[in-house]
Amino acid sequence: MLLSWKERVAEKLSRLLADSPSSSPPTDPRPDRQGILLGTEEVCSPKKSKFSYLISFLPTINSPFHGHSSDVHDKRLMSLRSKHGRWEANGFGSEERPLEFNLDSGSESENDDVFVTPKANPIDAVDVFSTINGNDANEEVTSSHDPQEFLSYLTDKSVFMNSDLFDFFQSSLPNIAKGCQWILLYSTLKHGISLRTLLRNSNSTPGPCLLIAGDTQGAVFGGLLDCPLNPTAKRKYQGTNQTFVFTTIYGEPRLFRPTGANRYYYLCLNDLLAFGGGSNFALCLDEDLLHGSSGLCETFGNLCLAHSPEFELKNVELWGFTHSSLCCT
Repeated sequence: MLLSWKERVAEKLSRLLADSPSSSPPTDPRPDRQGILLGTEEVCSPKKSKFSYLISFLPTINSPFHGHSSDVHDKRLMSLRSKHGRWEANGFGSEERPLEFNLDSGSESENDDVFVTPKANPIDAVDVFSTINGNDANEEVTSSHDPQEFLSYLTDKSVFMNSDLFDFFQSSLPNIAKGCQWILLYSTLKHGISLRTLLRNSNSTPGPCLLIAGDTQGAVFGGLLDCPLNPTAKRKYQGTNQTFVFTTIYGEPRLFRPTGANRYYYLCLNDLLAFGGGSNFALCLDEDLLHGSSGLCETFGNLCLAHSPEFELKNVELWGFTHSSLCCT
């Protein structure tokens, strides 16, 4: 019924316009009706038919079958204008304006410019982590590492060991010794000053063992050996390419591994225990464990491990490694 009513009105208007001379259509004072018909792509001009122009001014009928009420129309227009004000305030350029809204249909025009959402600055991964955990991004991440945790790995006290040195050893030892319980095989404070006692005690725990020594000037040095230590009658080198020497006199603990120049890993005699060979020993301990020497060595490519090539020993320790289950039995 509504459709037939509109057709009759349109037919009468067509007849009236056909009999009258052509003239330019009046200009609507409303800004949203000047030139552009909202919701369409037609532009009003003298070339367009008067019929099309007048049809655009037909009132929208409020019915459940067509269009929307005038209140809804006005609300959408106000909403669109308020949005336009916000977009201008936010500094959107012409290429960033949102899609125009069709006030009658409530849809967005696909022929208008595409709205580009302003790009936000990327959030740093640390900021995300801090936000999730409720921490300030500028706060330093506190370590949960217990500096005394290494003590649980030692069966006895050490005059040399601290958390940093223990971590250094854990990263340097062969995999077979990592995570194992440290067994004190020999200590000058506990067993007296004797190389023979050190060699004898090394028989209790087969596998790699770590020699740690210190001089009277505060240097700490040593190397990795293989237990049991079997002294030879002649100078016969022992060991494998896992043997290394280390020192603490250059700031952070420093490790020297075999260079491949020779296989002079270590010597074990009844009166001498030495690492490396060639022009010098990397480290040599006398049988009384009171004196020692160190020098440049081709085997490990090391620097002098002590503050001076000749030094006096203060303490010597030998550590073996075993799994905690075997240690407790």
